[in-house]
Amino acid sequence: MDMIELRDIHKTYRLGEVDLPVLMGVSLSVLRGEFVALMGVSGSGKSTLMNIVGCLDRPTSGEYWLDGREISRLNATERAKLRNRFIGFVFQTFNLLPRTTALENVMMPLLYTRENLSESQKKQRAARLLEKVGLADRLDHLPSQLSGGQQQRVAIARSLVNHPQVLLADEPTGNLDSRTNEELLQMFQKLNDTEDITIILVTHDPGVAHHARRIISIKDGLIEKSSDMLKSQNPV
Repeated sequence: MDMIELRDIHKTYRLGEVDLPVLMGVSLSVLRGEFVALMGVSGSGKSTLMNIVGCLDRPTSGEYWLDGREISRLNATERAKLRNRFIGFVFQTFNLLPRTTALENVMMPLLYTRENLSESQKKQRAARLLEKVGLADRLDHLPSQLSGGQQQRVAIARSLVNHPQVLLADEPTGNLDSRTNEELLQMFQKLNDTEDITIILVTHDPGVAHHARRIISIKDGLIEKSSDMLKSQNPV
């Protein structure tokens, strides 16, 4: 079953009296539990497409179906509720609160959940996720006391705390060294395998993209091609 389906998505920004088309008829689908890389150079439209998929923006025209619901015309408040319930985000710049511990950073999204959790339950859930990403001994550390890779692990734990069905990772390894990159990409693969989370990884780096199960290439606001990595690595 499709978790995400985009049908003829257009996005045009209005700059003064000038229209700037960015997406020009994007159609694609992502199955529940897939691990997909969205790859394109700067200016290709991938960030705009990610903003639409992540319910941070809405298309000028076209349909966006998320888990069987057409959501392209939701207002900002409705999109925010949907984001909190369905979608987790991991960004290149980590976006951690600097004066807040790793545990408290992971707990932060639980302030907006509809679940009626006690403070103890919130701490337990956050601690379990930090343990899952290998930071059980860093719960009380501030971001400044953590390496870049450790900060990104905190960000990944935070993205998972509300049990999202979709995880969007926007250039998540852009500020990290190659060894840490590989560790984090393997973590995404493990999460996809064990938690059945649908993952969309946005990148301009082919080496990063090849960790996904499928690569979708975007160029000049259009889908250029889609490659199944398992089939390409195991030709019949």
